Amino acid sequence: MAGGVGRTDSVGRLKTPISIFVSRLSKWGLPAIIGIGIIFPLVAGNYWIDVAVYWGIYVLLGLSLNIIVGEVGLFNMGHSAFFAIGAYTTAILSERFGVSLWLLLPLSGLAAGVAGYILAKPIIHLRGDYLLIVTIGLNEIIRITLLNNPWGLTGGPNGIIVLDQFRIFGYTIQSPMDFYYLVWGLVAICVFVLVRIQQSRIGRCWNYVREDEIAAEAMGIDTRWAKLAAFTLGAAIAGATGTVFAAKLVVISPESFTFMESVILFCIVVLGGMGSIPGVILGSAGMMVLPELLRNFAQYRMLFFGLALVLMMIFRPQGLWPSRRWTTILREGEGE
Repeated sequence: MAGGVGRTDSVGRLKTPISIFVSRLSKWGLPAIIGIGIIFPLVAGNYWIDVAVYWGIYVLLGLSLNIIVGEVGLFNMGHSAFFAIGAYTTAILSERFGVSLWLLLPLSGLAAGVAGYILAKPIIHLRGDYLLIVTIGLNEIIRITLLNNPWGLTGGPNGIIVLDQFRIFGYTIQSPMDFYYLVWGLVAICVFVLVRIQQSRIGRCWNYVREDEIAAEAMGIDTRWAKLAAFTLGAAIAGATGTVFAAKLVVISPESFTFMESVILFCIVVLGGMGSIPGVILGSAGMMVLPELLRNFAQYRMLFFGLALVLMMIFRPQGLWPSRRWTTILREGEGE
């Protein structure tokens, strides 16, 4: 191609530097990254292993929100409510009934998924800013309910202590290294499942709804069902992540599920690239790992973070690692 702007593939499509990098990464880079990830806790200190654990937790949360925001295009700023439902379901059932955390992993996901379906059903017809405002309200309702300790279950502002731990074949998962392998193993499973969903009929339905809901409905897609399915699945994954969070943190309280948590999750999806699974992983690193690297500049950390957000929106609005579909749309829009 003239001017060295890019190359074309066998069917004449333009291969940009990003697409070339992604194709090379899928061949040899991904096994190297997996290998580094496996070796990392063997050579790193407990502090950085803990940072990686919380990074993995927010990757799971970002992936769950990405289903709602990135795949379907619904503005949800109350996602931490489902995270809280999963964590408190784990704490209450573990404390009151001694249920195993392995069993609570799907049960908490189910509880959050059912809550997501019930809460989303009457508001799923809303769009844009209206849906965003309602989800903010739902987040605050859940947080205040937990704070007021209904029926003496949630512990109010003091929270609940989770005494149980993950056990497998007589081995107790309790060290930072143990949680590291647990969390990133769950991330690998979640990524595999979500990639399969993206390539399925439901994944294509979500994309059609995101691109043009009216056209999708005219083609026979039940848009209401598609949006409810995305909301429910995203809430369920966030709820299951709450089990891991509760087991790791030991003490959970309403302060861990404020509106700011929902803002962080929304930023992870937007900065990483809406609809992009690698983008969510990269965005989570920017939100969770980068602040730790700047801890020596604590007074200016938020200044750097705000500046980075502004520069991202100006020079790379599609995100750090955008999905190919969204990149194509943005390029077409710029050319008009």
